[in-house]
Amino acid sequence: MSASPDDRPTRIVVVGSGWRFLSGISYYTCRLSNALASRYEVGAILMRQLLPTRLYPGRSRVGQRLNDLDYADGVRVFDGIDWWAVPSLIRAVRFLRSFRPDVLVLQWWTGTVLHSYLILCLAARLLKIKVVVEFHEVQDTGEAAHKWASLYCRKLIRPLLRGTDGVVVHSRFDRVALRQTYDLTGVPDVIAIHGPFDHHAVPAPRTAEPGRRRLLFFGTIRPYKGLEDLIEAFALLPDDYELTVVGETWEGWTLPASLIEASPAASRITFVNRYVTDAEVDGFFAAADMVVLPYRRSSASGPLHIAMSHGLPVVVTAVGGLVEAAEEYSGAVFAAAASPSALAASIEAAMSDKAGRRHTDPSSWERSVASFESLFTEIGVVPVGHDAVITASSNQTVPLFSPDLR
Repeated sequence: MSASPDDRPTRIVVVGSGWRFLSGISYYTCRLSNALASRYEVGAILMRQLLPTRLYPGRSRVGQRLNDLDYADGVRVFDGIDWWAVPSLIRAVRFLRSFRPDVLVLQWWTGTVLHSYLILCLAARLLKIKVVVEFHEVQDTGEAAHKWASLYCRKLIRPLLRGTDGVVVHSRFDRVALRQTYDLTGVPDVIAIHGPFDHHAVPAPRTAEPGRRRLLFFGTIRPYKGLEDLIEAFALLPDDYELTVVGETWEGWTLPASLIEASPAASRITFVNRYVTDAEVDGFFAAADMVVLPYRRSSASGPLHIAMSHGLPVVVTAVGGLVEAAEEYSGAVFAAAASPSALAASIEAAMSDKAGRRHTDPSSWERSVASFESLFTEIGVVPVGHDAVITASSNQTVPLFSPDLR
């Protein structure tokens, strides 16, 4: 285990989304904490009540236990901070003082956490704790569409960044976007490729009918996800294709639902319009021949990493950080964004060239931890020489050819 300069084990506290407002960041916060715990003493501070429940797109499921994944036994968890702060934020600062980490790692994905992060950052500076901010995107697209929310984030994030010792991003694309948006002169950064979401990759029986070609769209349904492009593209495909759409509608984006209902291929589309449980996820991926992610913009994608952990072919649009996330994956085919005809052509090409075998996921949490450690070393936390071992994803170490994927 890596040691801090005073010879005690290095301690890290990760702050991110909790399970009550379940999202991809909830899973990422947990997986990162567990991965870091293989080399450090780790604590986690969870954002429990992000905002008033009535304002959350997934308000009907808030508080429901939909996840099977949980924190490792060695990770100390404080659950958590409420948006109204008192007394939860005071207790979080006490947790921070008690745990006394060397580094505080703040997950950034929404402006609703900003006021809490400012207090945690201030407390960390007073306790001489280094602060690292990990950006999943510069600003949530839904918040960016609202003038006052956007202005609030852009103005108040600056004092947070002034108190930051280092920054983590998932791609070169994100690095450029972040530095074009904010003045981070003198602040070191590192690219940490998103680790695998292989907690879903439990072997499940093949359920697709022989002779059918099954496509899967998985994830929340939002304007930037491009699902409407896939619905139009699907109508251009031969009749032996089937499409399953699994996702909860956010931001009132009902256009895809309307297009599904009106599609000439509607009889071959299954629409599961809700946030599914962990126990259900495997079945949808096991029943698919291919995953299609037609995003119009994106910095990162949890569904992409679930698909790669399952070894499935993926047709993904060449936008944002997705190219870097999937460029080493042999099952990836990139398509032009916002073009149903190009998407349909890419789906057929991928079905011909990529389907029928399980592809190796090139990502690993060991690789992610090594990137964090290089930043920790640069900001003076971890002594040089504690290099992490980089391996493949735990369940995808060699290519596995599996004819039952057709």
